Amino acid sequence: MADDTNEDDIELLGALGVESEPVATGGRTAKEQRIIAGFEEIERFLEEHGRLPEHGESRDIFERLYAVRLDWIRASAECRSVLAGLDSRGLLGAEANTGGGTVEEAPTDEALLTALGVRTTPADDVTKLVHVRPREEIKAAEEIAQRNVCRDFEVFQSLFKRIQSDIESGARRTLPYKDNADTKKGDLFILDGQKVIVADMGEPFVSDYGRPDRRLRVVYDNGTESDLLLRSLQRALNKDKASRRITEPDLGPLFSEAEEENDLPTGSIYVLRSTSDDAFIAQNRSVIHKIGVTGGDVKSRIANAKKDPTYLLADVEIVATFKLANINRKRLETLLHKFFGSARLDVALNDRFGTQVEAREWFLVPMAVIEEAIQKLMEGTIGNFRYDPASAQLVESGLKPK
Repeated sequence: MADDTNEDDIELLGALGVESEPVATGGRTAKEQRIIAGFEEIERFLEEHGRLPEHGESRDIFERLYAVRLDWIRASAECRSVLAGLDSRGLLGAEANTGGGTVEEAPTDEALLTALGVRTTPADDVTKLVHVRPREEIKAAEEIAQRNVCRDFEVFQSLFKRIQSDIESGARRTLPYKDNADTKKGDLFILDGQKVIVADMGEPFVSDYGRPDRRLRVVYDNGTESDLLLRSLQRALNKDKASRRITEPDLGPLFSEAEEENDLPTGSIYVLRSTSDDAFIAQNRSVIHKIGVTGGDVKSRIANAKKDPTYLLADVEIVATFKLANINRKRLETLLHKFFGSARLDVALNDRFGTQVEAREWFLVPMAVIEEAIQKLMEGTIGNFRYDPASAQLVESGLKPK
């Protein structure tokens, strides 16, 4: 074998922290040299990236190897002794990431890879490759890169424009993406500087690697789309340090960040039905509802309904109430009225002084649909839907009802 080939092999082994010289030099044993070399690689990673190596499936295999190695070194009394006086950055004094037990042996690369769940093969088996990028990671990267023209982009184009307008007005916020966070149909993200919507999700399945996954249809604001796996999208979002999640409109101001231990309900959403004998109301009584939000007792509020034009000058019955906490009631009521605005029942009646009063809180909406809308409000997905009066159902924003 040529000398330059030997030098390349030695250089590769050195890059992995594997001992390439059996003889100790400089007063250090071969084992101690291996410990120092491995630690210096971690220091170089810190210099290049400005942070310590981290664990996680989204991380490069070598970064994960360095993270395990650092945990191992911190937990080993022997390693700490060898590196005493060499730890100029105080890495050994930091808290270990995994809190391993006492280790008295310097970790080999095979041991580190085993700790990461990476299979190794015998050195004499020339038919198998080790320390290579898993096919799963390569396939995921290919899926992200492969995009096609979105044939029905006009369906999403107006939605993306509205989302941008909401962000600029403060109605929506962009929050840092959390590693492998839950992803649902209709979720919005910023990935590599582009707005992204999860337009559709296939049925769950278990991959060849024994992990649950789903096939997604992801649409980008530049008019392209990808047919990729859920884990591939999560991996791309994790890799992009500038990735963001786009929130639903109004949810920030409507709900507090956290409910305190001694919080009391701040009101109720109430749904009422009129007992009026008006012909139109009587004919459509099952789908005519008043939707409101109050901070007081609902029964007290409707006590004099038959004298109040806002209650159609008739007694009403309470169909349902939903308790609230940590909510701006006025904004919530405005949101619900706007959501069902296309089905508003325009009625104007005169009060006892002869003044015309508009009853603006009555809607032609089935009770089941109101309950569905409130459920989506609680889930934080109501911004992905609209009410379609023609079909009397909720449909996805920007899409035509089936």
